[in-house]
Amino acid sequence: MLKATRSSVRAALVGAAFALALPASALAQDFSEGSNAKEWGLAGEEKAMFSGKVVDFLCELAGDCADNCGGGNRNLGILRAKDNKLIAVLKNRQPAFNGAAEDLLPYCNKDVDVDGVLIGDDEVVKAKFYMVQFIREAGQSEWKKTTLWTKQWAKKNPEFAKGKGPWFRRDPRVAKQIAATGNFGIGKEADEKFIKDNE
Repeated sequence: MLKATRSSVRAALVGAAFALALPASALAQDFSEGSNAKEWGLAGEEKAMFSGKVVDFLCELAGDCADNCGGGNRNLGILRAKDNKLIAVLKNRQPAFNGAAEDLLPYCNKDVDVDGVLIGDDEVVKAKFYMVQFIREAGQSEWKKTTLWTKQWAKKNPEFAKGKGPWFRRDPRVAKQIAATGNFGIGKEADEKFIKDNE
């Protein structure tokens, strides 16, 4: 039997929280007025602009708190001011597979305005997550685009930053995982079988 690690327990807790945090009934309000967010044509997409406080998701849900909201190593959320709902912010505005922690971190425990889209198919998941596209500190007039992820990644990985292709094709963590478990996460044999069957 595999021994559960602290990080796997946290991941399970956060995953369960995401499934429970944003039931469809909690999102019945319309937050689209004044939004300049770009729609992507995703399932259950709704423009949403609102105010709230940037929080460490685990700290808010389980009391497992870290300095500076985890310093970029944790998922962050927004405690929405209008209804006190905890909004799971899992994506920034970049088209690649990028999260939003880097864009939210400078606002840790601060009040902000955000503009983006809620995503999720109510009939399938009964929950939605948020793709933040613009952010500003409360009281400010200028919006900032949420595009920090790849810039921060490049700073942390300068030897891989100038290569060709998207960041995840060059990321050493991704390469290590693929080398260990294959592209499908179930072993290299599965990769080889898929390639052979689809040549």
